[in-house]
Amino acid sequence: MTEQVYTNYRLQLPDQEVVGTLTVRDGLIADIQPGVVAHGQDGDGQYLLPGLVELHTDNFEQRLAPRPQVKWPIALAAVYHDRDLAAAGITTVCDAIAVGDITPTSMRMTQFDPMIRAIHEGQLAGRLAVDHRLHLRCELGYNQVHEVTATYADHPLLALISLMDHTPGQRQFVKIDKYKEYYQGKHGVTAEAMDDFIRDRITAQQHHAVDNRRALVGLAAKHQICLASHDDATPEHVQEAVQDGAKIAEFPTTLAAAKAAHSQGLQVLMGSPNLILGGSHSGNVSAMELIAAGLVDIISSDYVPQSLLQAMFTIAQQQAQPLYEIARLFTINPAQAIGLAGDRGSLAIGKRADLVALQHDGVAPRVTSVWRQGQRIA
Repeated sequence: MTEQVYTNYRLQLPDQEVVGTLTVRDGLIADIQPGVVAHGQDGDGQYLLPGLVELHTDNFEQRLAPRPQVKWPIALAAVYHDRDLAAAGITTVCDAIAVGDITPTSMRMTQFDPMIRAIHEGQLAGRLAVDHRLHLRCELGYNQVHEVTATYADHPLLALISLMDHTPGQRQFVKIDKYKEYYQGKHGVTAEAMDDFIRDRITAQQHHAVDNRRALVGLAAKHQICLASHDDATPEHVQEAVQDGAKIAEFPTTLAAAKAAHSQGLQVLMGSPNLILGGSHSGNVSAMELIAAGLVDIISSDYVPQSLLQAMFTIAQQQAQPLYEIARLFTINPAQAIGLAGDRGSLAIGKRADLVALQHDGVAPRVTSVWRQGQRIA
């Protein structure tokens, strides 16, 4: 039996902050008590939180292709990605792996299987510090998206499927000028080719999206996989998601869509970069506006893992709410959404000792230690 004692920490419990002592035994939280004891690791007043639970991050893609025309060795990219997450205080992650894209030359058209295998093999080999699950992001305009996704329906790591439609003129890209700005900048589509690019994307969506959506919804229901909508812009989008059996609304782009999702019982997920930057880079609704209205349930790092803890403190400060309340958006709520709240997501006796210790100097949080099941990983 192994035991660790952490004392003199600001414990962020489910319903309060307590300066106290937390005991870990055999990878589980065995005891929580107020007050400081004479033995154990002295936290000197640092914060101690549950490990963060991340449902949507594209960080693996960034490690795989750190610069245009550069493809990093995929096993190493998986390890570097994993280390980024651990250093950010994330102990459970759903790696967002895109199946298809609206750009025919995108690596998302070919790299999903190597990425999935790299994560699975890395986890089995013990190379990865964080507990990894899979989130398959399914582009509805990609003609083979259902066929490909179906091959992973029984994958042991699959936890989440989201339905994406990045066709210009709707959802994330209602404003065509923002669409052109994004794809010319990120994918190098020339101004001269943009009109043809837009026409081809609309055509693909018209040919494939309805059938793919119907098939993927059936697949998720059959295999009891959590389903998420993506970039809902209207109450009608939300109603369609509800009818499909979705449980999560990722990144609603308008206040109206977020209100509809919340009223219909969907878990509304927003991105921490939106919070740090003060708004959406696509010109959509502000995440802080939705939080102030009580419409957000989950925060995801999207493409910057380190932004999660910064966002947590930013929300607590701007909304004048205690940190333990805000922490739920990053811990127990996402764990609950994918069925993992029984053993993680909060500091509670009997749960996994997935822990994050940090200091905050008023400018940025600094992670000092991260543990997964009582073992230090960062």
